[in-house]
Amino acid sequence: MKINNVDFEKLSYEKSFRSDYDFHKYYQNHLQEYYIFYDLFCFPETKIISEEQLYCDFKYCEIGNVDKNGNITPVVLNFNERSLINENYYKKIEKGDIIAAEKGDILISKVRPNLKKFVLIDEDMEDVYFTSAFIRIKPKKIPEILYHGLRTIFYENLIAVSRQGKGYPTINETDIKEVRFNKTIIDQLIDNKDAIEKKISETLKTAKKLSLELRSLQEIIDSAFQKKFVFDYKKFEKLKEEKNYHLEQQDFGNNLDLRFSAKYHRPAGAFVKKQLAGTTDKKIKHFLAAPIVLGASISPEDFDERGEAYYVSMATIKTLEIELDETQLVSDSFYQAKKDKTLEKGDIVMARSGVAIGKTAIVKEDFKGIFADFTMRIRFDSQKYNPMFGYYYLRSKYFQYLIELYKKGLQNQNIFPIVMQEFPAPDLLPEEQQKIVDEIEREIGKQKGLYSKIAELRSQINNIIEETVCK
Repeated sequence: MKINNVDFEKLSYEKSFRSDYDFHKYYQNHLQEYYIFYDLFCFPETKIISEEQLYCDFKYCEIGNVDKNGNITPVVLNFNERSLINENYYKKIEKGDIIAAEKGDILISKVRPNLKKFVLIDEDMEDVYFTSAFIRIKPKKIPEILYHGLRTIFYENLIAVSRQGKGYPTINETDIKEVRFNKTIIDQLIDNKDAIEKKISETLKTAKKLSLELRSLQEIIDSAFQKKFVFDYKKFEKLKEEKNYHLEQQDFGNNLDLRFSAKYHRPAGAFVKKQLAGTTDKKIKHFLAAPIVLGASISPEDFDERGEAYYVSMATIKTLEIELDETQLVSDSFYQAKKDKTLEKGDIVMARSGVAIGKTAIVKEDFKGIFADFTMRIRFDSQKYNPMFGYYYLRSKYFQYLIELYKKGLQNQNIFPIVMQEFPAPDLLPEEQQKIVDEIEREIGKQKGLYSKIAELRSQINNIIEETVCK
């Protein structure tokens, strides 16, 4: 048990009357000469973002788009081209969850700062917008050195002033102003500024060169299918930009339910259907081992932390992977009653409703699970269709665009199995399917290698800071 004696008078010094152990222990241990936050940093003025800037392509970065080394992989959005796969981003931005940054700013994650998702804005990031879940601060001197200092020698200081909640630490602007910086260490960094910055610059140059080779999983998947089927993505993207187009009355009668929406009749949609029709005359239903079905609904009393089976909801697949934890465990009686809604290795779970519609994950390992009523299960016949090939196809930009066209509803949009099973599916021999899977996974492995090398270089930068103050 940790015990720390603090006078009531000292407790009152902090405006929110904090009483957490680490915060007050931090102050007791930092009584030496120090710089306060405003000696080294300031909070820059808020930059106004005009609505017009969001109706053309722009980059947006959430905390989840930042890795532990401060590298960012922003998504490209455009309110004129609102797609299902990124709908959650648009919803947040509409509620004001967006900020602009400028070169030299440091962004600190308000949630889980212990993950070190801190970003130093350089010239390559000035055109990126960020979630307001970041605190934006600007160093008054040695910005690059202070940034790496926050990740290393001053990291514990930052965590000490964070608020330790029941779940995970958080930090806000008020908290970060409480950080103290050892004056001797700061002066030492300033005195060695030129040598440190030279070493950092050389290391970052190598890291940036490697980062130019980085590709997202979506790019890797789309590239593999484009290579195999010679898809014309340039024309597709150009057609997506068309806002006005002419339709004949007969065009509205070419679908069973007489759909009149402009979205459904987009030229880009017709182009995608034509491109896919040129590769196959088969549909999803021709390669299934079982019909596509919706999942099971659940009541709060059906959850049981002593259970052995999991409830796979849309939240479980939000990262496009199946993420399991004890909060999803269900009772054995629920599992037995819903055994027709179970999952097995190779099954694909797709969100079929709401803002996450179209998000897809594959079961890679055996586990006992029931999939949720707002998802659907797609089980390919492994003798005809490689489940991993099917999974990558369902995540391809053309297939996701079909979902965008065919989804229905006003408030809560849906897509149903009877529609999904009629979508075209590439008809390839098993060995050809495997070649595409191998190509995608080979490139994924290459990307992991690049991330590892970049992480190693980032670690070297941290060492430069630490070695300077340990001399």
